[in-house]
Amino acid sequence: MKQLRPAVLAGIFVVAGVLCWAAARLWNAYGTLPGVPLAAPIVLGAIAAILLATALSMRARLKAQRERRPGAKGVEPLMAARAVVFGQASALVAALVAGAYGGVGVFLLMDSLDVPARRDQAWYAGFSVLAGAAVIAAALFLEHVLKLPEGDDTTPEAQARA
Repeated sequence: MKQLRPAVLAGIFVVAGVLCWAAARLWNAYGTLPGVPLAAPIVLGAIAAILLATALSMRARLKAQRERRPGAKGVEPLMAARAVVFGQASALVAALVAGAYGGVGVFLLMDSLDVPARRDQAWYAGFSVLAGAAVIAAALFLEHVLKLPEGDDTTPEAQARA
């Protein structure tokens, strides 16, 4: 499995931001812009918390396993792989969603902050971008925790070469 590259996530964020900024301008020209839901930063924050809790739990279990503590519960490879896939998928979606809300937020900041409803929408969009960044950071941390050490011969690719 390939590691996530922050540059790819940044690219997704920027492209989604620019496209959603343009779409918000167009949509606003033809009517009312749909609102940014209050639940958006809450859901992204919950995903970030789950990813961080998973990473901390896995790190503690791996540390106990390396130190050969009695009764240490190891990490099953399939569970680790699922956690990494969940983290990577979450990071990709969070980059897309944060970019989308970032583009809408920039439009709202440029357009009209004197309208209280639009100002609230800009706040929600800003918090969504921050929560999306937290998801990305937690996913990259989880991926770092579960990265196999260099020279590990237990991977199927390494066993096939031997």
